[in-house]
Amino acid sequence: MTKPVIGFIGLGLMGGNMVENLQKRGFELIVIDLDKDAVAAVLDRGNAREAASPKELAEASDIVMLCLTTSEVVEKVVYGDSGILAGIRKGSVLVDFGTSIPTSTRKIGADLAAKGAGMVDAPLGRTPAHAKDGLLNIMAAGEKVFFDKVKPILDQQGENVFYLGDLGAGHTTKLINNFMGMTTACTMSQAFAVADRAGVDRRQLYEIMSTGPSNSPFMGFCKNYAVDGVSDLGFSINNANKDLGYFLRMVEDLGTRAEIAEGTSSNLQAAVDNGLGNGNVPEIFDYFLRLEN
Repeated sequence: MTKPVIGFIGLGLMGGNMVENLQKRGFELIVIDLDKDAVAAVLDRGNAREAASPKELAEASDIVMLCLTTSEVVEKVVYGDSGILAGIRKGSVLVDFGTSIPTSTRKIGADLAAKGAGMVDAPLGRTPAHAKDGLLNIMAAGEKVFFDKVKPILDQQGENVFYLGDLGAGHTTKLINNFMGMTTACTMSQAFAVADRAGVDRRQLYEIMSTGPSNSPFMGFCKNYAVDGVSDLGFSINNANKDLGYFLRMVEDLGTRAEIAEGTSSNLQAAVDNGLGNGNVPEIFDYFLRLEN
């Protein structure tokens, strides 16, 4: 069976490794990224070309994949001059791997449907290293006929591919997941900072807490930084701050409040305001450590 031509926009750490994985598996790629070195790396591996615009990419692709930073960027790529919507073919599918606002996702999906194309939101879990080996967790949602069309490719990108139903459910699930994860990381980082203020040894605190039900991989990441000085989570405070903001917007759209998330968001924003945004999330420990009343 002939493999579909895949257009891929967004060649950052995650997207670049996803593309490399697809190339190793024999797919033809058409790519776009502002980082020309990232584009050159794709072209050097062969069976790939660069498109001049999202419209041109969509016109030549069976499946269009996005791995972009924000909903605003996704909307610009879809709706902008020479955007995806202007070039998408009937029967094609747009897959958004980023973390986006569900209402934005559903709007894009409706506009694509008007042109006979489909959309699947498929945000990701795990790391860029997993992406290179096709071992991501993928939370996919959208009309079943379009999910079924892209699932064989998703299966080569993810070890675990979950189908969650109607369009937007993937992004909803990812935002809930990130709310939980980032709140855990902030809580544990503050616990280490309070222990330090109180004269309790941070390593002993970890040894005690990690033997009980509070133990988690996020606790381990926070311990690695607060105790061992190793920052290895690979997810920035800036990104976490963005995701918590999206979570709160989603909650507002649902007509409710998430007060715990409001606290996490406030802490992340404060860390950003204090110049820590580019650091990995466990580095918020430094903010908590010097926090005064």
